[in-house]
Amino acid sequence: MPRLSLYKPEKGPDFRFIDRVVNEQFQVGGTDVFIHRYLGPVASTGTNITPTTPANTATNAIAELGIQDVLFMENRDRNYDPDVYVIRGIYQMQDFDFNLSQFGMFLQNDTIMLHFHLRSIVDCLTRKIMAGDVIELPHLKDEYAMDDNYVALRRFYVVQDVSRPTNGFSQTWYPHLLKAKCTPLVDSQEFSQILDRDSGNGDGSTLRDLLSTYNQTIAISDQIVEQANLDAPLSGYDTYSYFILPTKTSGLVDTLDTSNVIDDITMDSIDCSIILQTPTNNLYVAYGSGTDAPPNSIPFNMGNSFPNDPAEGLFYLRTDYMPHALYRYNGKNWKLYQKGVRMTMNQFGSEDVASGPFAGQQIRQNQISTFVNNNNTATINGSVVQERQALSKALKPRADN
Repeated sequence: MPRLSLYKPEKGPDFRFIDRVVNEQFQVGGTDVFIHRYLGPVASTGTNITPTTPANTATNAIAELGIQDVLFMENRDRNYDPDVYVIRGIYQMQDFDFNLSQFGMFLQNDTIMLHFHLRSIVDCLTRKIMAGDVIELPHLKDEYAMDDNYVALRRFYVVQDVSRPTNGFSQTWYPHLLKAKCTPLVDSQEFSQILDRDSGNGDGSTLRDLLSTYNQTIAISDQIVEQANLDAPLSGYDTYSYFILPTKTSGLVDTLDTSNVIDDITMDSIDCSIILQTPTNNLYVAYGSGTDAPPNSIPFNMGNSFPNDPAEGLFYLRTDYMPHALYRYNGKNWKLYQKGVRMTMNQFGSEDVASGPFAGQQIRQNQISTFVNNNNTATINGSVVQERQALSKALKPRADN
């Protein structure tokens, strides 16, 4: 009489019987799972193989195992089968709770562990499920979303890892199950083919229009920046509104000689900047407090050179300096009063303020924007050259003969 043993070197009738029973359990108690099959990285249109293009298909018999970028080991441009495969799966339902014990708000339990029948999924996909496949759970459609009246919002997950669970081994010591670790799909470059598909709404919208929060995130970010510009339009400290009456050594208010100015005009109708002597020094000096304008709204002019025959106490803004410099004439020469170091705190460029929510706003001007990031060109002797030149090009080494 032969020795009894449940393990056989080959998968015999016992294994096939148990496998059919397991498959029947999935058909009875499982849920439909739509699988978007990953076909591998998008093939390059060029003929040269570089570290950022997929390898030759001749060296990769299985397209799904190809790597697009071998430097970062990434497949950023992925190709997915347009056909959707349906198979049964089982997973443990769980509540989605928010973790508030740390800084910010984190979503816990958003990772699900899906179990599949091994033989059924191989028969369906011609291979095992693998990392990169996208699954859709139709029973999680939200048909009563508050911001959606026509289309039920779908739930997509991305397979991150696949393993054979211990509870999937039968008495024959052969596996019958596959366990897939799945995380929610996000709007990224890898899944553009799926998100660009028609949503089924009949209005030409895509899945990205319904599932992605990119546009809402950008709109919220723009509103935060816009509110920040209103709350703190300039850097540093605002001392411009502080009003100080210039006084003489005797303690009286220091005024100009207005005998030729005031005839029959009452004092109430005279601008104080005409009567009061301009302050000789800036008494409110703090880090980042300098502006382009003198105190007390005193009228001033600006330009690239000082005016001729200035009056004592005249303010003049030199706009050819970076930052702009405000000077005061003391009767003999021009004395630096303050520099306009207060500027906007945004990093807008000309394209940002040309249109959109920030149209017409002021661009921050500093050495980084005008020198380091200078992309302007200049025409010299009929040749167009870059204004920003590397020092190695300006001072070329010469042979020491």
